Amino acid sequence: METPAIHPPLSIIHQDADLVAINKPTGLLVHRSPIDKRETRFAVQELRNQLGQHVYPLHRLDKPTSGVLVFALSSEAASFYGQQFQQHRIQKTYLALVRGYGPKQLSIDHALKDEADDYAGIKGDGEAKEALTHVQSIQKFEIPLRVDRYETTRLSLMQCQPVSGRKHQIRRHLKHIGHPIVGDSRHGKGLLNRACEGYFGVGRLWLACTQMTLMREDGSALVIDAPLATDFAGLLGQLGPASYRRTPPTSYRRRPVSG
Repeated sequence: METPAIHPPLSIIHQDADLVAINKPTGLLVHRSPIDKRETRFAVQELRNQLGQHVYPLHRLDKPTSGVLVFALSSEAASFYGQQFQQHRIQKTYLALVRGYGPKQLSIDHALKDEADDYAGIKGDGEAKEALTHVQSIQKFEIPLRVDRYETTRLSLMQCQPVSGRKHQIRRHLKHIGHPIVGDSRHGKGLLNRACEGYFGVGRLWLACTQMTLMREDGSALVIDAPLATDFAGLLGQLGPASYRRTPPTSYRRRPVSG
């Protein structure tokens, strides 16, 4: 009989009477999905077993994305905080490693159609819905890696703040402006992904939710920070000094993107 794999406990980065937040590792599903029927690990079940109590997932984080994942500890808290997520009142900050030298500051105002989502019962297509993402370039890199006809490869570390909450919004918006995320098997560039995986010795979607701000019932802000995963931090260490900032600029150049 095959011995089941032993996984370390989930990293809890915040816990109070109403909420618990973990630093979700890449590759972990939030909950069961018909798309990944072979998966046996799910954040909901693992956290429930770890805490010994029921937990209520308040939002989703793509399987390959790491970072802040928040759960409520009661149905009342789930209702209160769930409304903030549904109304897009949660401030989220992500870091992404992308192809090319990204814009210094930009607001990507580009409507997106729903992508198919079996779990949520969404077939996809339909009318495009408003979607807005603020992005800014934090660091730029050039590595001696030949991809296609270029002798070197240019990359940028981008800070991204999605205002709306469309599926794969950051991934799709960055692709649309010509700066796909490295390691994105669905919206990225396969040749670049394979080349970078070989060069860095590790492959994943280089996207992480590093900060989330919610509003408590008393009106105060709850800011939850997640350190970068070891592989992500290690990659940035290879590329250059870790001098990125989480604080967004006060204004962005707005660009409606058609097509």
